[in-house]
Parts: sequence; structure tokens; C-alpha cells
Amino acid sequence: MADVTPTPNSSHSGPSFAGAAPGGSHATSAPYLERRAWIGEYFDRTAASAWKALTSDAPVSRVRATVRAGRDTMRQTLLATLPADLNGARVLDAGCGTGVLAMDLARRGAQVLAIDLSPTLVDHAREQAEAEGLSIDFRSGDMLDPALGAFDYLIAMDSLIHYELREILGALSILAPRVGNRMAITVAPRTPVLASLHAVGKLFPRRDRAPQIMPVAESKFRQGVAETAALAGWRVADTTRVERGFYRSQAFVLQNEAGLKTR
Repeated sequence: MADVTPTPNSSHSGPSFAGAAPGGSHATSAPYLERRAWIGEYFDRTAASAWKALTSDAPVSRVRATVRAGRDTMRQTLLATLPADLNGARVLDAGCGTGVLAMDLARRGAQVLAIDLSPTLVDHAREQAEAEGLSIDFRSGDMLDPALGAFDYLIAMDSLIHYELREILGALSILAPRVGNRMAITVAPRTPVLASLHAVGKLFPRRDRAPQIMPVAESKFRQGVAETAALAGWRVADTTRVERGFYRSQAFVLQNEAGLKTR
């Protein structure tokens, strides 16, 4: 697939994170690549320290404590969609961040490939896993890279929440042919509060601010999966919304009914 370098436009001026995705670009959409560049830059150079604290036991503000609690709940929610015994299963942790979820998967016996755009967070995750004696294949790069190989399961926790629905469906379309059993992902649910914040955010330049979260309605997501040709044979098997203070996220479990079911 050709490498496409998007040109920033007036509606989304921001950083370019060259080098954040070793192996080239594997999305079919320039908007996806533009968002990916923004996300990579932000989490690697602006938010890395805060993210390490958030995903640790370090004291955080009251607001961040609600986010931590919400993420902990969502992580357990996603883990519950997978077998307790993952020995022999290969799992892709797409957008692994500091590696907390990847380590949970490894403790279940999974062969985990954990990938993230931020080299800083990946290095931190690798150090944490090594300290616990866990063997995990950590990489910094593009989760859509076909060179990563095939998997039994995929988990993408809060790594697609900055993309529009069409870009999420595009990413899943690239990943689905390489996942034999199940994909568990999260999106930002389209609630009145998030919809209002999203609308207001479009009025202001973002520059050094965090990448904007893109709310997705459950009905639109289900419709999109059903109507996307590359996702034929996949169905939405379950969904769970987690709301804890300032944390809002919705999990969707996509089951492969047409492809190879390895477990």
C-alpha cells in the first residue's frame, strides 16, 4: 500500500510525527494518517509523563482519579471478553500505552504483541514488563502494519477514540483479515455532553492541545460494521459502556463468524 503523507489543513493544524510509525503507512485514508501523526506527537512528547502517572499507583488529581478508575473498569471489561486461559493464543494489544493491559494478557499465558505510536511509552512498558519477568513483544509503530502477522484476538482500548467513525471502520477493515476470532475495541460514546464538547472544540484551533475525542453513536457503529464489505462475516456480539466521572468509553466486541476460529 502506498505511503501517503497528508498535508495539514486549516480545520486541523497540528504537529507531524515523522518516524512514529516504522514500517510505513498502512491506512487508506489521509485523514487517518493526519490524526495518527497528531496522536503520536501528543502522547510521546506532551503527555508521556502524565500518562505514566495515570496508569500507576502514583497520587493524581481528583479528576484524573476518576479517569484512572474508569480505565481500570474498562480494562477488566475487555479482559472479560477473552478466555481466562490464553496459552497458545496470539493477541494484538493495539495502542498499548504503558503496557498495563498487555501485562494482564501475558499473565493469562497469551503471546502478546503490544504496539503503540509513542516510543517513550513503549520503552516504559517494556521496563515494567521486564521487572515482572513477563515476556511481551513491545513495538513502537503502526498497529495496521501487515508485517505484524495474524492473531487470535485483538484488543484496542481507547486507541481509536480520536478517529471519526469512517476511519475506525477503515482501520478495522485492515485488521479484520488477520484476526481469527474476536476484536474488542472501545469508542467514545455519543452522549449529549461529549457531543456538545465536540461541537465547541471544532470552533477553536487545537495546536498544542490534546487530540480531540470523536463521539460515535452505538447505532451508527453497528450500522457501519454491517455495511462495511471488508467486515462481512463479523458481527457486534456485545457492548458495554463505562462511565466514571470524567471517563466515558464504550466497548464493542466483534466476533468473526466467517473466518478461522482458532479458539
